Amino acid sequence: MPAQLISGEVIASRIKEEVKREVESLKQEGKEVHLVAIQVGENPASEVYLRSQSRLCEEAGIKHTLHTLPADTSEESLVAYIEGLNKDSKATGIILQMPLPKGINAQKVQSSIAPHKDVEGMNLANMGQLVYGKARLAPCTAVASVELIKSTVPAVRGKEVVILGRSAIVGKPLALLMLDLDATPTICHTKTRDLTFHTRRADILVVAAGKPGLIKADMIKPGAVVIDVGINRVPEYDVQGNPVLDKKGKQKMKTVGDVDFEGAKEVASFITPVPGGVGPVTTVMLLRNAVESAKGE
Repeated sequence: MPAQLISGEVIASRIKEEVKREVESLKQEGKEVHLVAIQVGENPASEVYLRSQSRLCEEAGIKHTLHTLPADTSEESLVAYIEGLNKDSKATGIILQMPLPKGINAQKVQSSIAPHKDVEGMNLANMGQLVYGKARLAPCTAVASVELIKSTVPAVRGKEVVILGRSAIVGKPLALLMLDLDATPTICHTKTRDLTFHTRRADILVVAAGKPGLIKADMIKPGAVVIDVGINRVPEYDVQGNPVLDKKGKQKMKTVGDVDFEGAKEVASFITPVPGGVGPVTTVMLLRNAVESAKGE
């Protein structure tokens, strides 16, 4: 029997309603949730995301303000600007848009955001709290993956969770969050020997490698839950293997994950689609973190 799809849209909709209720509750207490986004220079891709971010905040009742700084802003000036926002009681949450101009240390700047205003959960203090199981603000994609897992596996205690990818925004924090739920996580990466040996042991397989079609059907344990975090743009071909062209004669592109979806869905019990799986939930996790940051230290 083909795997059941885990709809990120449905889960995101539920969480968004919860966020709206919390925002309204905070307003009743005289607290406004205000997310401040900082962009350095112009970036077309970031601007698309920022418009979406602003729209979602508006729908949830969250105030959203964009501060755009010149492209030649120095690292020192950017840190000073953020420190000013840290002291501004009206700015309850701060998000720094990537990428930053060359010459700016992203990790250093990210860590200058006050921990309780760091809606992306990337401040070193917030990452450290993950180790102790006390994180209030954690990386959005990792927390989104937990929500998707829990929607199909209410009790993950003792489950083998294999995570492909060791990034600071998914792999590492997700492993710690899984430990908090008494699961048994394993992190695999580019230097892992015999990847299939590990992936076929997984009751829950989370793939965040950034390589389209990396995980094939024969690498998945029958009945496993598969969470595909990957978002890749690849050329589109028809059933005969010919390029699919647009009206201008240019080859069309499509969005795929890191898992060979058509093959995997015949083996897994549950699987996230790409798009429509992890992405929508990650987005609303930013809103949830914005509400949590508004509650203060």
